[in-house]
Amino acid sequence: MIKKALTALAAALFLVAAPVHAGSWQDNLSLGGFNNVHLYTPDTDSPVGAGKALLIVLHGCTQSINAYKTANLEVAAEEYGMVVAVPDAMNKAGFSCWSYWQGTKSRGAGDYNNLIDLANELSGDGARGIDPNQVYIAGLSSGASFANTTACLAPDVFAGVGVSAGPSVGTSSSGAIGVCEQANVESRCRNLGGAYQSAFDTQVASIAHGDADTTVDTCYNRQNAEGMAGLYGVSELPGSTVISQDGGTAEEFLWQDGRVSMLWLNGLDHSWSGGQGASGSYIGGASINYARYLGEFFSQNNARVNRNLAPSVDGLTLAANGDAIQIGGQADDEDGTVTAITIVIEGLAGGGDTLTTTVDGGGAFQATSGSLADDLYTVAVTAEDNDGGESDPAIDTVRVGPAPPPSAPVLSDIAVSVDGQCATVSGQVVDRNQDLASVTVTFASGAVTADLDGVHYSARACDLPGGTNNASVEALDQGGLADNDQITFQIDAGQVATLDQHISAGRLDYTNYANCYLEYGTDTFKLTEQASGDQCQWQDDDASCTGPIQACAGGDGDNDGGGDDGGDNGGGDPQPGCQQESAYNYYHKTAGRAYSTGNYLTPDYFAQGSDQPMAGSTWGNTTLHSSDGGTTWQVGTCP
Repeated sequence: MIKKALTALAAALFLVAAPVHAGSWQDNLSLGGFNNVHLYTPDTDSPVGAGKALLIVLHGCTQSINAYKTANLEVAAEEYGMVVAVPDAMNKAGFSCWSYWQGTKSRGAGDYNNLIDLANELSGDGARGIDPNQVYIAGLSSGASFANTTACLAPDVFAGVGVSAGPSVGTSSSGAIGVCEQANVESRCRNLGGAYQSAFDTQVASIAHGDADTTVDTCYNRQNAEGMAGLYGVSELPGSTVISQDGGTAEEFLWQDGRVSMLWLNGLDHSWSGGQGASGSYIGGASINYARYLGEFFSQNNARVNRNLAPSVDGLTLAANGDAIQIGGQADDEDGTVTAITIVIEGLAGGGDTLTTTVDGGGAFQATSGSLADDLYTVAVTAEDNDGGESDPAIDTVRVGPAPPPSAPVLSDIAVSVDGQCATVSGQVVDRNQDLASVTVTFASGAVTADLDGVHYSARACDLPGGTNNASVEALDQGGLADNDQITFQIDAGQVATLDQHISAGRLDYTNYANCYLEYGTDTFKLTEQASGDQCQWQDDDASCTGPIQACAGGDGDNDGGGDDGGDNGGGDPQPGCQQESAYNYYHKTAGRAYSTGNYLTPDYFAQGSDQPMAGSTWGNTTLHSSDGGTTWQVGTCP
């Protein structure tokens, strides 16, 4: 039983300790059948359920997914613990629309299949910590209609849908920019659900439209809302509420049990409503932040999550009293009462005990084991509440009897979780003498002192090189005795882009252009960064398309494929306050770090501010550094 508790704790800590690029965007990822997905992972968890929510947002016609990087999606993601995925449609119709009006509408067809795969791939990856009961889809215009259709096809996958300025399910392309088409949304959606219709019983929908939209007929707002309400079997509540947020307003109409909402986004044209400060192609700032609204609406009305908050155990104390162990601590439950405390004791030699007790009026508990043989014991304490919720176990060790002769700590159960160019190594460490001094994990990027929680350790490192990596672990006690362990893992430092975008980002140059073009043409393809001595080189899967050997780019996952300044390599800050960038001279110039003079075809390049010459003309690769915030740049690395 103690082993089950230890395994449960290790698994829980393993997931919590491995956020995937938390608090940042990852761009142009290949996920779920899509070549390009922008992904934002927040530091926070959803206020309900277990873990994070997932919101997939679909772009509109002629709209780049890059536009959603300025739509304040990060604000909603952090506030409501939502991972946000913005995929670029693979099977586009005219004007780069999601092709909601043509093709087969089934779970296995085209981008419908891709979206279901994207949702399942992200929610099924334990390292991302996404609750599969909190997966949502939303979109603008053609993306809104496609999102609604997808939610009808897969109500078991999508607990909620957001439809912003979208034509109704099953309408034609003419209905998007012409006269409103009448549609029986309820019937069409139910038929699409097929064998999964029972999942409509717990799905929710938000329908929204800018009241100043002159592109897509506003008739679809109420038609879609009433259609989804009919599908769910709920009636509209009387009246409406004005929502004020960040200087904008919207009028909200609700149906029973929060199953359907309809918004009029005041002052908004045909755009995704990003709230104050939002900008970009078909991104509007006149009304509220619709993603924030969805975060609140979904979290408040999701009928699939377990809303019982699990109890917690804190302040665990263990003390040997003769041949027994005294256990004490505090257990609390925010939304109920703690009904039972279970204590599992297990010795290294196999003996132990199992106890149950209760808490007093203040939440404190105490218990004493039976007679135990001399040994080191692991004690796991869990609390159960009145709704059946169970806490994570609190685990620690205590010795009964005299300490044994000095012996080294023992490492076990080593594991690794990889996300991007980051890795978290974790495992168990037990020291019979209870004089453990430290656990250190050494990655390719250096040594990291592990965090300790009872018998569990974990350490995390980022900016790891692509390819095979090794991490070594050393547990050291106060007498200098040590145990060692190691693990091997793979880092995929890849970036997906077209050939021109790879060149613009500085991963490739023109010296190998012919080979790359013959293999890929104008299609997107993936390059991974491989270590080459103390530098790196970008290459494809068979090394037939390779870039120059240059400073390593690191792995923050924020490269957008094309790059704004030619793929700054981010050499790091060896000296506090020093900024270091490596790129081709041309891209130093476009980023304002350099200037050029002389012959148009073979100009001379100079560092901005210092006027130091840079070798190699346009495609010379140079490292520059600045110690004054980017005003003056000098050739070379940071001191």
